[in-house]
Amino acid sequence: MIISGAELNNKEKAMFALRALYSGHGFSQFRMTKFEEFDLYAKNRDFMDSASIITFTDTDGKLMALKPDVTLSIVKNNRHIGNDIRKLYYTENVYRVSPKTHYFKEIMQVGLECLGNINDDCITEVLVMAAESLDVLSENAILDISNLDIVSHIITEANVSKEVEEEIIKCISEKNSHSLSKICAENNIIDAKATLLQKLVTIYGKPELAMPQLEEALLSEAVDHADRAVFEKALNLIKKIVKAFEGTGLEDMLNIDFSVVSDIKYYNGIIFKGFVEDVPDGVLSGGQYDKLMRNMNRKSNAIGFGVYMDTLGKLSKLDGEEVVIRG
Repeated sequence: MIISGAELNNKEKAMFALRALYSGHGFSQFRMTKFEEFDLYAKNRDFMDSASIITFTDTDGKLMALKPDVTLSIVKNNRHIGNDIRKLYYTENVYRVSPKTHYFKEIMQVGLECLGNINDDCITEVLVMAAESLDVLSENAILDISNLDIVSHIITEANVSKEVEEEIIKCISEKNSHSLSKICAENNIIDAKATLLQKLVTIYGKPELAMPQLEEALLSEAVDHADRAVFEKALNLIKKIVKAFEGTGLEDMLNIDFSVVSDIKYYNGIIFKGFVEDVPDGVLSGGQYDKLMRNMNRKSNAIGFGVYMDTLGKLSKLDGEEVVIRG
């Protein structure tokens, strides 16, 4: 069925276009109820963007919650995957406190998840899908990628408290080199590791510019041999992603940016964030969340991303476009 662009607003057109993109690449739609047992979210509050949750008591006395997150529901409902890879996409409403109004809001979220025996090819596919999602939304978009295993390894080896870890992550996300240096000095983080963290804060740009800087910083003779092995593996994965983008027409979208960080309790490996022109906030974010899977007693791995439809403003690329709706 084809609907005239005049019959839909841009958010609706974006939703249908993304659905067509994901289903066209072999992702199956995952549907879920509007609520889950509150305990699911209580155990994983740090994973969610908002700690505020709407709850109610069901007729059997169980405390239930209107769904504030989609990923947790998908993980909960995919217990036994084995060596397979499940490729899922969703278009679901979540219920969160809006950072703009500070009131609860029903928010449409679109995204995809891959769960199971995740390999490098699957990771690169998801990154390309993220870029194609941004391309649907805007003619001018940026996809910033990082490998959290590098930052996580340095912080873990520094053996600092959870509070200090969070402060370091915050400084990196803000590119706050001065405060990062102060925290490292106050917590006796050895000079070599403090220097690496400082360099990661400053490295940003297209892969052809950023990768040589990363290799120089992380694979130099001054870096401990055991650390270099971890860094080399992480860098090789970034190189595979860059290679996968060649010839797609999306190469100019890609940036290396180690200020893209997440909670290392839940995330690992490749993480990323997407931006489009004329929207001040990130409209897409995602990454590998193997640690969340372990926290929820899942043996398989996972990677995914969400597109936050409430952040989308005027999307001129979709103006007047017809939308094809399948299924």
